[in-house]
Amino acid sequence: MIKDKRFAMGFRLCSLIFALVGVMAQTGVFRGAFRPAAFMYYTIQSNLFAIILFALLSVNTASSLLKGVRGSVGWHARLGMVCTVDVLVTLTVFWLIMAPQAPSAYLLSFENIAVHTMTPMLCLFDYILFSERGRVKYRDVYYACIFPICYAILSSVAGLAGYRYHFSAVIGDELSANMGFSYTRFPYLFLDFDALGGMAAVFMGALLVLLLLLGHAAFLIDAKVRK
Repeated sequence: MIKDKRFAMGFRLCSLIFALVGVMAQTGVFRGAFRPAAFMYYTIQSNLFAIILFALLSVNTASSLLKGVRGSVGWHARLGMVCTVDVLVTLTVFWLIMAPQAPSAYLLSFENIAVHTMTPMLCLFDYILFSERGRVKYRDVYYACIFPICYAILSSVAGLAGYRYHFSAVIGDELSANMGFSYTRFPYLFLDFDALGGMAAVFMGALLVLLLLLGHAAFLIDAKVRK
């Protein structure tokens, strides 16, 4: 674990700013076309968790700097582990399932790389470099499943209750029109029972397995260097 508080402060503050800028870019703020509907998607919600995590870590690190420039910079490793796993789901699912359908113009865009790759990796790096080891409990593997499962259920309930999702909220009107997206009752194709029928349940089961694998990997990272 790195114990240079100045390095940790710089890393966490830069990560906070980067994650915030990434969400602002993805939601159209910099184009003057803010898309609040984007906040209905797991990608944005998980990135918001990352922003909150980096904000809390930055405040804690700044406070600990008053006691010296070296020492532990870990703070609530269990929360960090859960947030890291949940945002790594965003990275993994996007690049395995959604990226093959997306145009290169979007894949190479800053907003895509920021929210689907860099912010999740920054969370992972922080967890590996700064978290105090031996604090994560095995049950945290299952706690990390709570938010994604709740999202799948509640987003589907919203759709069944009348809300309609459209990828223009995430990638903009032009790209969405070019890719032929239409309004749906479910936020993602792999959750779309209207389009996939029973196969959507299979996809959801596979995503649960992915969640557990990521959770166990994060737990093993902690256990690997436990003293």
